[in-house]
Amino acid sequence: MNVSGAKSLTVPQIAIIAVTRGAIGFGAGLLLASKFKPGRRKKLGWTLFLSGLASTIPIAISVFGKHTSPSAAL
Repeated sequence: MNVSGAKSLTVPQIAIIAVTRGAIGFGAGLLLASKFKPGRRKKLGWTLFLSGLASTIPIAISVFGKHTSPSAAL
């Protein structure tokens, strides 16, 4: 799998990637913050973090699993 090559993404793909990154960041922030009761914060934080992480896997496969032929780049 070559991850160093240029990838072509559509706007919806970029939006989905941004949303999943946001969910992971927000979940991690809740895990580290002390604004909520510990039990609720931990449950919400783990839920957001893991759902963001789980949704990243199919997106990464979709983006990095695309194979383009060398002649298509010309």
